[in-house]
Amino acid sequence: MFVKVDGIGGIMDASVETDREAYLADLKQRIAAAWPEDMPRDPVYPFGQICVPDYLRAWSDRKGDEAAIDFYGYPVSWADLDRLSDAFASFLATRDVGPGDRVAVFMPNCPQFSITFFGILKRGAILVPVNPMVTGRELSHYLEDSGASLVVALDKLAPLVKEVDRDNALTIVSTALREFLPADPAYPVPAGALDEPVDVHGVIPFSSAISTPVDESAMAEVSWNQIAAINYTGGTTGLPKGCLHTHGDMIYTGACAATFCLPASETDVVLSYLPQFWIAGEVAGILLPLVSGCRLVLLSRWDASAVMAAIDRAGVTGMGALTDGAVEIMDHPDVGEFDLRSLRETVVTSFVKILNPDYRRRWKALTGAVLRESSFGMTETNTLDTFTTGLQADDADITGEPLFVGLPCPGAEFIIVDPETGRPVAHGEPGEILMRTPSLMKGYWGVRGQADDSPIRDGWLHTGDTGVIDERGGIYFRGRRKEMLKVNGMSVFPTELEISISRHPAVAVCGVVGRPDDRKGQVPVAFVQIDDDAPGPVTAEDLSAWCRENMASYKVPEIRFIAQMPLTDTGKVKRNALLDAL
Repeated sequence: MFVKVDGIGGIMDASVETDREAYLADLKQRIAAAWPEDMPRDPVYPFGQICVPDYLRAWSDRKGDEAAIDFYGYPVSWADLDRLSDAFASFLATRDVGPGDRVAVFMPNCPQFSITFFGILKRGAILVPVNPMVTGRELSHYLEDSGASLVVALDKLAPLVKEVDRDNALTIVSTALREFLPADPAYPVPAGALDEPVDVHGVIPFSSAISTPVDESAMAEVSWNQIAAINYTGGTTGLPKGCLHTHGDMIYTGACAATFCLPASETDVVLSYLPQFWIAGEVAGILLPLVSGCRLVLLSRWDASAVMAAIDRAGVTGMGALTDGAVEIMDHPDVGEFDLRSLRETVVTSFVKILNPDYRRRWKALTGAVLRESSFGMTETNTLDTFTTGLQADDADITGEPLFVGLPCPGAEFIIVDPETGRPVAHGEPGEILMRTPSLMKGYWGVRGQADDSPIRDGWLHTGDTGVIDERGGIYFRGRRKEMLKVNGMSVFPTELEISISRHPAVAVCGVVGRPDDRKGQVPVAFVQIDDDAPGPVTAEDLSAWCRENMASYKVPEIRFIAQMPLTDTGKVKRNALLDAL
C-alpha cells in the first residue's frame, strides 16, 4: 500500500505559476553561463536508461571476473555479484516472496548487503534498508510499517529481530561479517569482525540462501517506474516516513553521482564507508559503482587507518567523507606512512567540522586532490541533487555565504520562494527551497503518507529548508525553515551561525538554538565545543568579539561551552538536546 503524492495540493494561482516559469527560464540561462568547463551537460548512462538488474548483468558480461567490490582485501567480482544475487532472488521465490513484497535489510556495509540488494530487485520485491543501530522499538516500527515478511540481518542483530518478532511471522536470514572477509585482511577491520558467527535458533544462514539453485523464472520483469525501495526519513519530527523510489530514480541518481558529484568511470576505484542503509551511502556504495562500473573499496565503517591503507594499497581515485574524517586523516600521526596521491576526487559533507581554506590547502598538499563540498539532497529526492565539481575558483565556494552546495544536476530544478505567497524571491534573498527532479519520491508508504500531509504540491517538493540562489544560479543552504529564529524581527538561521562560528580555529563543533527573550523575541545561543588542539585558551568573550567582527550584530549569539556535543547517528547536532540544556 502506498499513497501517491505527485501533484497534490490544489490548483496553483495562475500568476504564481507564470512568475515561477519566468524565474526558471531566466535561471536556466544563468546556470548555463556558470557551467564548469568540460563538464557534461547530461548524465552519462553507459548502457542507457535500463533498470538496476540490467546494469548489473551488463557489467557482469563486460567485466566478468574483475573485482566489483574489495572488502578489506576480499574480492567479489562482477560475475560473482550477478550470480549470487540471482541465487538470492531464487531463494526469495522459495520463501514465497514475490514482486511488490518487502524485504528488510538490517546490517552494516558488507558484500552481503549488495548481494541482497540486487537479489531483492531482481525478484521484483521492494528493499527496506534499516539502520543497524536502532533499538527494538525502532526496529518494530520499520518492520510493522513496511510490512516486511523477510529480514536479512547481521548475526549479532538477529536476536533483536527474534525478540521483536513475537508471533514468529518473519523469515530471518543471518550472516556474519567474516563470511566475506579474508583470513588476513588487507586493511584494519572493525573490532569483532572476525568473530565466530552467532548461532541463533530458527534463522536461515545466508550461505544457504545464496546456495539456492538459480531459477530463471524467479527473475521478475521489472520496469523503470517500478517501486524498488522504501527509504525511511530520519524521523526528527515524528515517526519516520517511508519514501518510495523506483528503479529509474536509482539509475538517474547513480548517473548524476558518477557524472557530476564524484566523477567516476569503469577504470576508477572509489572508496565508501558511508552506511548503505542511509540514502547517501546507498548512492555512494551501490548506485554510483553500478552505473559507472568502477571498482568499489567497501569499508563497514569509518576508520582513518583503514581508509589510508586502502587508498594506498588499492589505488583509490575518489571517495566521499565527512569533513571530520578528512581532518582526522590530515592530523593522524601515521599519515606519512601512506601514499594518498592516487586520489583525484574527494568530496566531503560538513555536519560538524566545516570545510575551510586551510583544510583545503592541507588536503591538496597531502593528496593532490581538491577537497570540496558534496551536494544537497534529501531522502525524498533520492539525494545528490546538486554538484560542486569545478566550482572552487579562488575558494569562493567556502569563503562566502554558507553553505554553498553548487549547481543543480541536469534534470533537477530549484526555486526559492516566499513561503507565504509561493512567489519566487529575488536572487540573493532567502526563502523556502522548492525542487523537482526525476528522482522525486513517488509517494509515502502506508498510512503515514496521507496525501493531505504531503510536501509535494503542484509537482514541487516543499523542502521546509531555507536557502538562497545567487545571480550565477548557485545554491546555498541555510537550514530548516522551522528552526529559523526571529531576533528583533530579523531572520537568523542556526545552520548559518554554526558554519560561521566553526570557522574559528579553536572551535571543534558548534550548535545553535534560540531562547525566548521578552525584548528581542528570541536570542541565539551557541553551544561550543573547543578543539582539543586549540592553540590556547579561549573565553566566551573572545568568541563573542570574533562573532561581532564576522557577522551582523543581531546575529551575534550568547556563547556557552559544552564538553561533548550531542550528535545524531549521521553526525548532525541534536538541537533538541541543546534546547533541554538552556
